[in-house]
Amino acid sequence: MRIVVLAGGIGGARFLVGVRAYARQVGADVTAVVNVGDDLYLHGLKICPDLDSVMYTLGGGADPERGWGRAGESWTVKSELAAYGAEPTWFGLGDKDIATHLVRTTMVDAGYPLSAVTEALATRWQPGVRLLPATDDRLETHAVVDLDGGQRAIHFQEWWVRYRADVPTHRFVFVGADTAKPAPGVLDAIGSADVVLIAPSNPVVSIAPVLAVPGLREAVVDGPGRVVGVSPIIGGAPVRGMADRCLAVLGVECSAAGVGGLYGGRSSGGLLDGWLVAEEDQGTVVPEVTVRAVPLRMTDEAATAAMVRAAVELR
Repeated sequence: MRIVVLAGGIGGARFLVGVRAYARQVGADVTAVVNVGDDLYLHGLKICPDLDSVMYTLGGGADPERGWGRAGESWTVKSELAAYGAEPTWFGLGDKDIATHLVRTTMVDAGYPLSAVTEALATRWQPGVRLLPATDDRLETHAVVDLDGGQRAIHFQEWWVRYRADVPTHRFVFVGADTAKPAPGVLDAIGSADVVLIAPSNPVVSIAPVLAVPGLREAVVDGPGRVVGVSPIIGGAPVRGMADRCLAVLGVECSAAGVGGLYGGRSSGGLLDGWLVAEEDQGTVVPEVTVRAVPLRMTDEAATAAMVRAAVELR
């Protein structure tokens, strides 16, 4: 069996732990196609938050309390940068994390594509799944907001980390998406997948940037595998993160039905054959999509693997 997972953020990283466990049970191959819309350059370093969250989580190096960054992190460089008054001050880089960014930036500057760099970094962490960025090209999620008496676009990281999404927001745009190409291996993986799983990631800023890469959405819709999504909303609220605020910008209800409708049924031009929702959302209806309610709390690896099994077996 071949499984492809579209993922981003902490929810996607934790979901992939369950996918890996399930895959080991049944002998499946897993490819994770990961969001790069959060990527940015800070202090001359190329930062890939979602790729790193997935890599650290699967490699056992993620901070279990924060859910992002490295366990046992220290912040000497952050403190020194602050002492110099170096901007931006609203985004902190841990010392261990900086080592990853230094290696990545050196390789990118030497001409290696992000997919090759990611493969090289993963040799240390041994994630147990194939990690692919959605694209090797520049693709950044920006928010169009009202600031300083006018309307302008800011990077998603600034929107969320600096302003905590507490600024009038009109829309999100995926800068560079028009000219981006799927990273090597992405279309082949989707084209040979028995099932494509959409992780319980933020649908607006984790999954949508992946699907914005030209040809990628079409590959999912036209591919041979069933497409099953897992709701990131339980009982009308996101499990964590800011999906509710992002959905509000789009005018989409923060509910399992709202997100399922946003993805849409595959038979009518959307994405989904199946939609997994929480037991709290029993009775959710998404037109032309098979909906099933199961426990969706990723409390541990076994619970998450059971969720993945339910998604894969949904008919």
